Amino acid sequence: MEVNSLRFEPLEIREPLGILLYEDDWQNLDFLGSLKDNIKRLADAEGFKGKEESLLKLSLIHGDNVRSFYLLGLGKRERANVDSYRTASALVAKRAQKDGAKSLYLYAGSLDYKLSKAITEGAILGVYRFDKYKTKKEEDDKKNLQELFIYGGDEEGIRVGKILAQAQNFTRDIVNEPGNVINPVTLAELAQRLAQEYGLQCKVYDEKEIQNMGMNALWSVGKGSSTPPRFVHITYRPEGEPKERIALVGKGLTFDSGGLNIKTGDYMRTMKMDKSGACAVLGIMKAIAQLKPQVEVHAIFGAAENMPSGTAYRPDDIIRAMNGKTIEIDNTDAEGRVTLADALSYASNLGVSRIIDMATLTGACMVALGEYTAGLFTNDEEFGEELLSLSKETGERMWKLPMDDKRLREKIRKGDGDLLNSGGRYGGAITAAMFLEEFVGEGIKWVHLDIAGPAHLREEFSYYSKGGTGFGVRTCVEYILKL
Repeated sequence: MEVNSLRFEPLEIREPLGILLYEDDWQNLDFLGSLKDNIKRLADAEGFKGKEESLLKLSLIHGDNVRSFYLLGLGKRERANVDSYRTASALVAKRAQKDGAKSLYLYAGSLDYKLSKAITEGAILGVYRFDKYKTKKEEDDKKNLQELFIYGGDEEGIRVGKILAQAQNFTRDIVNEPGNVINPVTLAELAQRLAQEYGLQCKVYDEKEIQNMGMNALWSVGKGSSTPPRFVHITYRPEGEPKERIALVGKGLTFDSGGLNIKTGDYMRTMKMDKSGACAVLGIMKAIAQLKPQVEVHAIFGAAENMPSGTAYRPDDIIRAMNGKTIEIDNTDAEGRVTLADALSYASNLGVSRIIDMATLTGACMVALGEYTAGLFTNDEEFGEELLSLSKETGERMWKLPMDDKRLREKIRKGDGDLLNSGGRYGGAITAAMFLEEFVGEGIKWVHLDIAGPAHLREEFSYYSKGGTGFGVRTCVEYILKL
């Protein structure tokens, strides 16, 4: 969808017009001139007050034309934030698309860079659909909103918002692809195509190279599948000396059956989404390559399928990771942290000052925080607070969980190796993060995002549809832009 800034006269356009309103505040209706009173009376008759996420469609005869208006509620002015605009934009774009509109005009009052960016993001994210495998009817193909015109929008905000939203939708596309389409090999090939398109460096390591580098943890998880694992490293280098060097590490389980500790059918369903961290890393690099920050960025993931077979890794196996530490396998379904052990070890050798890893790691995090909030863990309070603060603007909910419980930490040290890959049921998200920290190099600032809940949704809301969300893309890109 194309998004542009345009100053227009409301009485001259024939396409639908969306207007964003604060609760019990009709100031933005002044824009309508002589139509204001009629719109206000109709809204009153329908009981529309401008409450958060409320939407009212109105049709008026004006001259020889029937005009459509969408009123979108932002909620109370004192409670509304940037994400309120993102959500309202998504809801009106979704509705206009559902109604068959090709173009939509939007008025939201005075707009700055942040609000213009948020409105752009919301509209593009809101109209997203993953329907490539549907046998479409011609009428369905026509229901695509193609243009959005934002009255007085900041052009740079619109430009950046388009890049961020398109990168997030790119991530959603990959997450939503099934395991028979995206496997470790095809995910690595996709990374190579992305790098080639945007002028990034990309190195893919095959199963032999993975073993030669001492990545026995990644290899062990992936060797049960007939499709071998891959390890991917993409690099963006700015012109001139970089201000910072950062690594982004993603969990890339293209399908997770649980291995020999096999999941039940209900829990195996949707496990195509276990690659969401790696997909987010790719989406971030798509945006970074276009926005060109003065920061060196490394994107890293190990791609594997966790499958049961005669060659699969077993409970009680003891594996030596790339950094030399040994891992005793308590449960083969705690495989993501095992693959991340090698990826974090590799990232720690790149001369970076910061690492962010993203992983659909634990059901325990969903039990603690619900389906819509990611758990944040860190070895550096300032780093963690910076991401938390940004997440409030991006609408990607995060909550910091503690890592200072020594007794919990002891639970992953009780085996015959240096570490157990599971600390048990209680505090499972925390012990998983503690496990990962063991593979982060000394002196490197690190944040771990457990995105098990918000990476994949079962129902549509706000600017999300069912399925992959691309969670983490916008927050991480915004963070890198601020370095």
